[in-house]
Amino acid sequence: MHPNSAFRRVPESRSLDFVRARSFGALVVNAPDGPLVSHVPFLLSEDAASADLHLVRSNPILSATPCAAVIAVTGPDGYLSPDWYEVPDQVPTWNYVAVHLRGRLVRLPQEAMHEMLDRQSAGFETRLAGKTPWTTDKMTPEVLERMMRQIVPCRLEGIELQATWKLSQNKPDDVRLRAAEAVTGGVGSELAALAALMRGG
Repeated sequence: MHPNSAFRRVPESRSLDFVRARSFGALVVNAPDGPLVSHVPFLLSEDAASADLHLVRSNPILSATPCAAVIAVTGPDGYLSPDWYEVPDQVPTWNYVAVHLRGRLVRLPQEAMHEMLDRQSAGFETRLAGKTPWTTDKMTPEVLERMMRQIVPCRLEGIELQATWKLSQNKPDDVRLRAAEAVTGGVGSELAALAALMRGG
């Protein structure tokens, strides 16, 4: 997380809303040969104390469990040219949104996989407009069972949330707003969303 406290003053509820909307991040753990990273969808619990996810059985992260872990959830990001501020003595930087979920990754009993898959798919299917939600009932039971044997249910427990919303809050309003206008034509991802956040949206 960025050390400047100006970028860490967003209410926790806003960061949790962001995490729930994304529901996808980089799961990172330490291993004897170095860090391991997997990109995973997850479902944050109602109280935000845990997150459920699954990993393919061959994923090396499973051999490290139980272990300390982080899920890094990233949002809009972009390069900020010093010229966009239109004030002297500025340096290049990068604006971004990132929320880290720190906790302990544990492997759940295999019997939990079906119920977790149902909850995860329901969580995403209900966001899709204009279609009847997909459910595991649509699958041949034997095929579903065979596929579920290839994935392992896991949970990140005891979550501590850390967030950075670096949106040029450390600049005067007029300077920040000028940069927000220019950033949409720059380098990064989801630049329109980044600009809206920089404007205070």
